[in-house]
Amino acid sequence: MFDLLVDSLIILLVVVDPVAVAPLFAALTHGESAATKRRIAIRGTSIAGGILVVFALAGGMLLDALGIGMPAFQIAGGALLFLLAVDMVFARHSGLRSTTEREQREAETKKDISVFPLAIPLIAGPGALTSVLLMVGDQGDDPLVIGTVLAVILVVLLVTLVSLIFSARIMAFMGETGANVVSRVLGVVLAALAVQFVLNGWQEGFMLIEENASQMLTI
Repeated sequence: MFDLLVDSLIILLVVVDPVAVAPLFAALTHGESAATKRRIAIRGTSIAGGILVVFALAGGMLLDALGIGMPAFQIAGGALLFLLAVDMVFARHSGLRSTTEREQREAETKKDISVFPLAIPLIAGPGALTSVLLMVGDQGDDPLVIGTVLAVILVVLLVTLVSLIFSARIMAFMGETGANVVSRVLGVVLAALAVQFVLNGWQEGFMLIEENASQMLTI
């Protein structure tokens, strides 16, 4: 269970990447008072947390309703996270982890960015939602697993909230280049984890095929 805790914490921290969210938040809230920034940060992380918790608790049922097996989702999720890792390594901004250009223009005209684009897609984006579902995996009925994933979500959201509140200081200390360097390093780690998800999906998929084949031969 400790391995699940560590792996899940690393994955979600890398995917959400609070350091990279800080400059985007600072740009979108430029000119706002400290109290307003703090209110937006708290509301945005709370909404994102609610979305992630719902996916952690009901994501498995959603996959079952759609008839999607966990091996297939592991392969698809791993591929998605690998694309996200590529964006991080090359410091590119895409809709996987940040807002697109059209979304950015829309966000600049909003007075309250806590729901869009802060909660979605900057914090609870496709990568984060996929990561939560992969963390739960086939053990969605295990209270210990669910509790571990929820604890990881809480820790990551707290780190993100602190990063947002102190976004101006972080940017003054690290700058855009420093944030990109951290993002690149984390991207390499995420790429390796994404490949592992794909390999696990292939392995479980072949095991299911072998089990089904042996059952048919037995019949």
